[in-house]
Amino acid sequence: MLTMKNVIREGHPALRKRAEEVVIPPSPEDQQTLKEMMEFLLHSQEPETAEKYDLRPGVGLAAPQINVSKRMIAVRVTDHNDELIDIGLYNPKIISHSIETTYLENGEGCLSVDRDVPGIVPRYSRIKVEGVSHEGETVRMRLKGLPAIVFQHEIDHLNGIMFYDRIEEDDPYKQPLPPNEIIKRNDFDGPFT
Repeated sequence: MLTMKNVIREGHPALRKRAEEVVIPPSPEDQQTLKEMMEFLLHSQEPETAEKYDLRPGVGLAAPQINVSKRMIAVRVTDHNDELIDIGLYNPKIISHSIETTYLENGEGCLSVDRDVPGIVPRYSRIKVEGVSHEGETVRMRLKGLPAIVFQHEIDHLNGIMFYDRIEEDDPYKQPLPPNEIIKRNDFDGPFT
């Protein structure tokens, strides 16, 4: 079982490397890693389990965050219809995106960052993601709102990008160029990855 001890923190070189493609079909080792990443998110969102194992709540996790430099992400988040998106993907990529931008009103967080980093993190409002599911099927997903933000955050990790790299250094609260929308996350106030 993965715990916070398995999550590397900012400053670790693996977080700044571009992760390698996963060979498809994935090896048993890669399958096990992705399964454990998905289980980590589930456990982190169950209050009793999270408290027992001292887990910070997360809605996403990328393999580089557990020091595995491969293109794998796990996401467990509800969409605007309160439907759960619970998926692990190999080699995810954004294949199209909106012109419109969005951001989280209270900023983004990260399991690999043990400090608050205030500021606006601009993201695309809508994206289409393609990848290979844990079950080995090629999937395409249209995402908007919070799920779109989470997937962009995770895919950034695969490219060695931290969320705060996207914050305007000279003006952290600089509004993205319109049109944009603000996402309030009242239902889940935890970090992403």
